[in-house]
Amino acid sequence: MSVIEAFVLGVVQGLTEFLPISSSGHLELGKALFGLNALGQESLFLTIALHVGTALSTIVVFRKEIVGIFKGLFVPRKNESHAFAIKIIISMIPAVLVGLFLEEQITSLFDQNLILVGSMLLLTGLILFGADKTSKANGEIGTLKAFYIGIVQATAILPGISRSGSTIAGALILGIDREKAAQFSFLMVLPLIFGSMAKSLLDFDGIPLQMEVLPLFVGFLASFITGVFACQWMIALVKKSQLKYFSFYCFIVGGFTLIYGFF
Repeated sequence: MSVIEAFVLGVVQGLTEFLPISSSGHLELGKALFGLNALGQESLFLTIALHVGTALSTIVVFRKEIVGIFKGLFVPRKNESHAFAIKIIISMIPAVLVGLFLEEQITSLFDQNLILVGSMLLLTGLILFGADKTSKANGEIGTLKAFYIGIVQATAILPGISRSGSTIAGALILGIDREKAAQFSFLMVLPLIFGSMAKSLLDFDGIPLQMEVLPLFVGFLASFITGVFACQWMIALVKKSQLKYFSFYCFIVGGFTLIYGFF
């Protein structure tokens, strides 16, 4: 794996993690185009580095909110931060259950299967197009709605289903304020990302001696820097009801992925 390939995939991850076009689907497509799927553990380590980069970019953008969440968890009395922290925890439950009991089966089903990835990208396009047609609302995120959004997030374990797109769309359909929907979507995934990355690292026997560290670092840095800008951009786009443009993109890339997968 070259530094250029890692850089390109880092930029792809940084953009697609926050833009509603499926980071997992684009990474699978990018790896296939570069021929990196055959690299085994090196490819998996790159995926981990890229996800850590975008997770850190989320922390940078929402640093004030995250500090408030931690304070809310440890204060003896209930307040807005405490309630928000509880909702984040509740939203994690469906994804944790799916990850524990179904992740291996789903991973084996979708591994290098571009036809299924393309199909899920087309489904993401339909979800985004429908969500953008919902009328603007200013609803709050209640406990039950947080759980419903968590169920939607659990479906994003399927490569090609946009996690941010599906959770934001689900929140909008539930009548939640657009800015709050985007903020909740990006914050609810942080514990899951770090938990998933920790599990993946524990499953490894160790870093292969022949693995080059420089491409991993370049990919991490590219995903982090790109992610900071993409996260802020996405919040602005959600507020302006511009998700439908990404639905058209998903239709195009999904169609291309299906054709590439067949031939």
